[in-house]
Amino acid sequence: MQKEVNIIGAGLAGCEAAYLLAENGVKVNLFEVKSLVRNEIQKTNDLAELVCSNTLRSKSKKNAAGILKNEMEMLNSLVIKAAYENQIPGDDALSVDRFGFSKYITQVINNHKNINLFNQEVTKIDYTKVTIIASGPLTTEKLGKSIEYLTGNEKLFFLDASAPIITKESIDFNRVYWASRHNDGKHGQYICIPLNMNEFEAFVEELKKAETITLKSFEKEVYFKGCQPIEQIAKTSKKVLLNGPLSPNNLYDLNNEIPYAVVQLRQDDAIDSLYNFVGFQTNIKWPEQKRILSTLPGLEKCNIVRYGVMHKNYYINSPKLLNRSQQVKRNKNIFFAGQITGVEGYIESASSGILAAINVLAYLNNVKIEQPSRKTMLGALNFYITNPKHEQLKPMKCNLGILDQKNKNSKSEFYSFEQSEKEMKNFIKKISKIIKIGEAND
Repeated sequence: MQKEVNIIGAGLAGCEAAYLLAENGVKVNLFEVKSLVRNEIQKTNDLAELVCSNTLRSKSKKNAAGILKNEMEMLNSLVIKAAYENQIPGDDALSVDRFGFSKYITQVINNHKNINLFNQEVTKIDYTKVTIIASGPLTTEKLGKSIEYLTGNEKLFFLDASAPIITKESIDFNRVYWASRHNDGKHGQYICIPLNMNEFEAFVEELKKAETITLKSFEKEVYFKGCQPIEQIAKTSKKVLLNGPLSPNNLYDLNNEIPYAVVQLRQDDAIDSLYNFVGFQTNIKWPEQKRILSTLPGLEKCNIVRYGVMHKNYYINSPKLLNRSQQVKRNKNIFFAGQITGVEGYIESASSGILAAINVLAYLNNVKIEQPSRKTMLGALNFYITNPKHEQLKPMKCNLGILDQKNKNSKSEFYSFEQSEKEMKNFIKKISKIIKIGEAND
């Protein structure tokens, strides 16, 4: 008899889990509510929608994101396949046409013989069925209450934000230039808006006094460090701006000089008509966003097609609630995956879905498996979110610091990649009797 699994949520984690399970002969019932109840940042009915940035971050083997993407590719990741099929220029980053990316995944899911997609809201969790909850950080209120019942009100949250997107044709190219940080000033793939010191100071003052959407008292300053609103950074430190989203580092202008500060725009779609502001997540009111961004050189007539917004992201207290298999300790039929577990970022969420599916397959086959080594990025992330020593879980992106390394000196990046690849091959070999990973690793 064909084994059957329910998956709640068809975002990055849910789609990855559904794909791996379906490829291994499991019947998947995939539930997605967005076509019926869309949250404040979703724009389409396609699955695995990229609602913030359109990049899966660095491709470099020296970088934690590059290491994790390599591990995901070894595990036959649907997300990585979709990303490369819809890749657009992005310098060192794996940038994608966000609409093409989601449509690719939607088509694969809809056409898979072992996946049944249900466009409906799940309000109660069926504890008798093996289930992966991958409902994401913007879980609906009704499902959220069901999760709170399951977890004993151990749900946490932080505030996240997204950046504005403008049309390319509304940019005055007489006042901007092309460059990239990783190609030593040669013709790059990012639109750069140079600011002198006075322009920078004036822009910072505009950000500091901008009208923002009022937060509730219990929400104030509960930001995830990697997604702080640009206006919050401006109020905190000009130095952080100059070392972060407005850093001029290696962005030589047409005179072969480095400006005092630089605002960067990154291509957002395949036909090269839309660009997003790099690092400009914001909670500024929409009319204010238009006014302030129009003060930047070359953007006097900018046409904003998507304004930046802030939203509350929920995540569960995974160290207390889950074992290392991402399985609820007091109900073995229920697994969690994705950003709701406390991982932060597209690839982190997607990789969590892959690992949850592997653990579900082991559970269905009544086989115990060891989790990936902490020398892999996937294993290190999994250990981080389930480590019972955490007094309070803080959302985490992949980084070299969480790897279990014998050699953590500044020249160990390639060692990290090599050890990760070796350990992932060992993990795939150990689970190969119950799980088919894909032709690339047969």
